Amino acid sequence: QVQLVESGGGLVQVGGSLRLSCAASGRTINADDVGWFRQAPGNERDFVAAINWAGTSTKYADSVKGRFTISRDNAKNMLYLQMDSLRLEDTAVYYCAINLRPGLLRTQTKEYQYWGRGTQVTVSS
Repeated sequence: QVQLVESGGGLVQVGGSLRLSCAASGRTINADDVGWFRQAPGNERDFVAAINWAGTSTKYADSVKGRFTISRDNAKNMLYLQMDSLRLEDTAVYYCAINLRPGLLRTQTKEYQYWGRGTQVTVSS
């Protein structure tokens, strides 16, 4: 079993930045693809970004491309999401997740087996 705990969320103004972290425990995740998703009230959980096990390949949703950066530190068992130029529409609960079957980077929630509980990001004007 693996546990994921997100942190770094909070309240930020439009145009500001936040860095989310996701700490994994219970097992190492250095062989797994990992991703970030977000869910706004009344909406489905949407893909944000993913990174392969080696950190050499990334994928982003069009809505965040050029503004968000996903990264990982396998030595620390950590995943990160740097969010810049934040917009009102980025407000959501952000979740990290693990795909135990690495390969092509996946964008659907059903492809990920372990999830954190989320961290709230609120962007205000």
